Amino acid sequence: MDLNLKGKVAVITGASAGIGLAVAEGLAAEGVCVLINGRRADKVKEACDKIGALAVPAVGDVSTLEGVAAVIEAAEKAGGADILINNAGTGSNETIMEAGDEKWQAYWDLHVMAAIRLSRGLVPHMEKKGAGIVLNTGSICAAQPLWYEPIYNVTKAALMMFSRTLATEVVGKNIRVNCVNPGLVQTPDWENTARELTADKGGDWQGYLQEVAEEHAPINRFCSPQELADFYVFLCSDRASYSIGSTYYVDGGMKMTV
Repeated sequence: MDLNLKGKVAVITGASAGIGLAVAEGLAAEGVCVLINGRRADKVKEACDKIGALAVPAVGDVSTLEGVAAVIEAAEKAGGADILINNAGTGSNETIMEAGDEKWQAYWDLHVMAAIRLSRGLVPHMEKKGAGIVLNTGSICAAQPLWYEPIYNVTKAALMMFSRTLATEVVGKNIRVNCVNPGLVQTPDWENTARELTADKGGDWQGYLQEVAEEHAPINRFCSPQELADFYVFLCSDRASYSIGSTYYVDGGMKMTV
């Protein structure tokens, strides 16, 4: 199926591993020039080398003004963004009563302000080109929170609302904005956590992940990053031209409410 994406430019934050890297690989397979963002230059280079000629490094910590500016500059050098995927993020672990302002601010800057700042910087590129796509990586936790990561829950919920609000603002400019709320995705972060938690219990990290899947997801397994990436690639294409301002749950049935 021709998705009519060849020749476009996509900026993907948090793209040196996990979901972001899988999305970058999926878009590059369709002929998209992908700007690989990450905080570590060595990890970004590894990802670019893996993808090949269509990958361009865009190193920067997008939770900072300087990092956002570096990504925008890289996009301008690449001819301007057609697609922006705000994917940079990480889980948390705290209680509301004990977490200090600094931790709240750090997650707000990474999950919300990064998306706002990059949208402000890159949507004008899309306006000049006459069309564009913005996809934001939320989480099922935005609607079905896990008790141990309240900051993650709150900031992902804010990102979901930002997506809906921006969609209304730019739909008249032929720019489509949507949010994807994944459930359990077997990223390197999940695998590393499982290894740590099982290190003194026999090291069966795969078994631990299976237990997590059976507890939370009716499908009884994790999603692979590549499996999720296919959905992102579709949303970036003309095949999803009527998809605007929506939040899509890709969670194997994990969400228990309508």
